[in-house]
Amino acid sequence: MTMLAGKSAIITGASAGIGREAALLFAQEGARLVLTARRRAELEQLAAQIAAAGGTAVALPGDIRDDAHAAALVAAAEARHGGLDIAFNNAGVVGRTAPAADLEPADWQEVLEVNLTAAFLAARHQAPALQRRGGGSLIFTGSFVGHTAGLPGMAAYAAAKAGLVGLVQCLAAELGPAGVRVNALLPGGTDTAMNVARAPGAGPEVLAFVQNLHALKRLAEPQEIARAALFLASDLASFVTGSAMLADGGASICRG
Repeated sequence: MTMLAGKSAIITGASAGIGREAALLFAQEGARLVLTARRRAELEQLAAQIAAAGGTAVALPGDIRDDAHAAALVAAAEARHGGLDIAFNNAGVVGRTAPAADLEPADWQEVLEVNLTAAFLAARHQAPALQRRGGGSLIFTGSFVGHTAGLPGMAAYAAAKAGLVGLVQCLAAELGPAGVRVNALLPGGTDTAMNVARAPGAGPEVLAFVQNLHALKRLAEPQEIARAALFLASDLASFVTGSAMLADGGASICRG
């Protein structure tokens, strides 16, 4: 399968979870990758795994909150792969969960920086590169939280992810004439280490609560969200832009 044959892609948050599965899937579909995350060992192991399977991946660990790192990812895609066609800006954090009145300003700032400001920094470097290629796909991982639902203790996360949808809409309007599609992918609860149900000390009742939020009564596997990202990255989504595409297992419509 070669849905992304000849395409160059950046994937952030690639060392684990959705980002890792997207990297494996995109590589299987023919994309040449630049991968980033903070954890060097995991990132380099993933790049080696992709290379062993016949794919192409460059590991460039760093902090997505760093504007220079955002620029370096684009420079690597252009130097190693001849340009940039796809960017899947997937990295994010839930941050501290607590009532809004109990959050410290530093708690708020961290979540906004990682989930929203970093998306802006990525876009300011990725968009010109995509335009130099004559078009492409710019994808950001959002959440149903802050879009169709509010959950107690997640004010900072919800605010950041809601802001991300607004950023996506404006970018789509700005970049559409240049052939660049911009979309937000909104997963539901996904079975990764970042999920509150998998946090240290979370008992089975937490998992049951999170599962019950979804019409499908389960968490998503990371591969399922990666396949939704593949759709947005590929030509199958050639007329999809400015969307907040839900892949949430029905969490947005479930009331029990």
